[in-house]
Amino acid sequence: MSFESSYIRSIRSHFLAYKTLGEKAMAQLEESDLFYEPAPGSNSIAIIVRHLHGNMKSRFTNFITEDGEKPWRQREEEFQSPAGYYPAGDWEAGWECLFQAINSLEPGQLLHTITIRQEPHLVLDALNRQLAHYASHVGQIVYIAKMIKGEKWTSVSIPKGGSDQFNKEMDQKFKPH
Repeated sequence: MSFESSYIRSIRSHFLAYKTLGEKAMAQLEESDLFYEPAPGSNSIAIIVRHLHGNMKSRFTNFITEDGEKPWRQREEEFQSPAGYYPAGDWEAGWECLFQAINSLEPGQLLHTITIRQEPHLVLDALNRQLAHYASHVGQIVYIAKMIKGEKWTSVSIPKGGSDQFNKEMDQKFKPH
């Protein structure tokens, strides 16, 4: 398998891991919790999801052929919560757009140049940029969800005090026997 094919498989896997992490965190919440703002002027989970959706749709629609900042995107509106807004559909639609773009990539395209706000990026760099961006927002989602749930929180990764057990499980899974 070529480096390019391996990279595409790897980046897809990392995006999926962050999607899953966010879903595990949000699954622990009531719908009303998605609109909780931790401090005045901060973003709720619903707003973060709305922003992710707008960013994903803009960046990954016609990923190779159009600038990643589409003229139809209304970024400032992403940080408002209109009445009746429910983020679940936006969450799925954003990720679907992203995965369609990644699944359509050909290995030879990783070194092509695309633009985001007219700034040139190699496809490889644009994907890394978006992975970092989405990871930071998923981290916010997890942190807000954990704040809301308090002691009722169920860890979505390795729980505190669980490192040794996790390492043993990984050892059993991957160590040659």
